Amino acid sequence: MTAKFDSRDPRAPEFWTERFEKQFTPWDRGGVPQALRDFAARSPEPRETLIPGCGTGHEAVYLAEAGWSVTAIDFSEAAVDAARAAAGKWADRIVTADFFTFVPARPPQLIYERAFLCALPPERWIAVARRWSELLEPGALLAGFFYFDKTPKGPPFGTSEHDLHALLSPSFDRIEDAGVTDSVQVFAGKERWQVWRRK
Repeated sequence: MTAKFDSRDPRAPEFWTERFEKQFTPWDRGGVPQALRDFAARSPEPRETLIPGCGTGHEAVYLAEAGWSVTAIDFSEAAVDAARAAAGKWADRIVTADFFTFVPARPPQLIYERAFLCALPPERWIAVARRWSELLEPGALLAGFFYFDKTPKGPPFGTSEHDLHALLSPSFDRIEDAGVTDSVQVFAGKERWQVWRRK
């Protein structure tokens, strides 16, 4: 039976809260993607990390367990409640906040992107990229998964290689690009792991 939803605007917390409350989260793989595990393993040292739109927070817990200083935020109370419930001793790392106004206690050395950009309509992407560039100092990294698809309807909202480059290249240099083999069904064959360095 297909779930029915009242909220239709993914820019609003209510949209995501309703889906978490009804346990409709097809974007949630229930674990940590291999590309992030590999990235963390080869990093020379732990990084001060911000995770916008953290959802159920699997990656936040993984990085915290690995000794990284992590702040994970979501503007949906239901998402934050679910993440905190699963986070154990790391629950205080998960905060209810709006990415566009949130100011971290310390400048992040890494922003981890996982289904945050593609959760928002394309008209919001310039604001997302601007906020990424504001939060990251030169040399800091934006790393994660980017969703490529031509279908205009979403979420998830897909982009193209050309459009993503146009969005990010004014403030970032792409230093890593790789295919993904362990995607959840909704992203399968349409996402890539990328790392961008703040100019």
